Amino acid sequence: MIVRPHPNLINVLLALKGSIARRIAMRSLLVTLLAAVIVLIENLHPDYFAKVSATPFTLLGLSLSIFMSFRNNACYDRWYEARKALGEMITETRSIIRETQVMKDDGVRGSILRDLCGFAHALGAVLRRQDIQRAAGPWLSTMPPAGAANPCDRILREVGRQCSQAADRGQINEWRYTLLASHLSALSRVLTTCDRIKTTPLPFPYTLLLHRTIYLFCILLPFAMAEPLGWMTPFFIAIVSYTFFGLDAISNELEDPFGYDENDLPLDALVRIVERDVLDALGVEPLPPLLEPVEFVLT
Repeated sequence: MIVRPHPNLINVLLALKGSIARRIAMRSLLVTLLAAVIVLIENLHPDYFAKVSATPFTLLGLSLSIFMSFRNNACYDRWYEARKALGEMITETRSIIRETQVMKDDGVRGSILRDLCGFAHALGAVLRRQDIQRAAGPWLSTMPPAGAANPCDRILREVGRQCSQAADRGQINEWRYTLLASHLSALSRVLTTCDRIKTTPLPFPYTLLLHRTIYLFCILLPFAMAEPLGWMTPFFIAIVSYTFFGLDAISNELEDPFGYDENDLPLDALVRIVERDVLDALGVEPLPPLLEPVEFVLT
């Protein structure tokens, strides 16, 4: 995720980190060169372009803009919902830390809290298709088996089992056990939300139709602009292609908010917050530092 001060005029013009420009530069350049070739042909053979009207492109551009806004909103909703789910993970972990303060057996409490930290690491590993054992193993009291259908859910079940045993031994009363079970249910909802976002992309025909329409629009637009704009056509085509290709590329990044793109969620930084909260509750010092942006990118 890009973390930087509000850009001034110079930064707006020159900033590349977090910009989509590098990903779409080649496409925009090719379309701009095509526009220059079309203008050259128009100058040599003006009769070819005498009856080409810009009116259909005006209507198509308006429709395309509305269509792209719907897709961008859908992708941003996925990104923001994922951020809210990860924020809820932090909230519920802190709530469990607070509710387990009454436990007199520090070993049981420590096992529960470290398993919760292992859950956060395991969730991050699953969302980024990393090795779960390497990410969560150092924190877990019991590592889920390799063939587990859902390792993160197995971790929550193990935490629930430990809480149930603590209630049976009288370390926590029934009321507090009910609260802990409620917090674990909330973590289960977080897991389900993240899994739904990760495994359910936007409908492919929806995305394919938009891709095709953008390319057709940017390729055909110079034919309508060559006669009235002349050699200004490549300049305007560059702006139009940058806008449409850029919005399309941003949507692709936001559609999967758990990846490694510069504008994806800072999953490692959020897991580090959980790690610090757990270690602080267990009295471990010094705490690992918060992750800071590197060249404006927070991972």
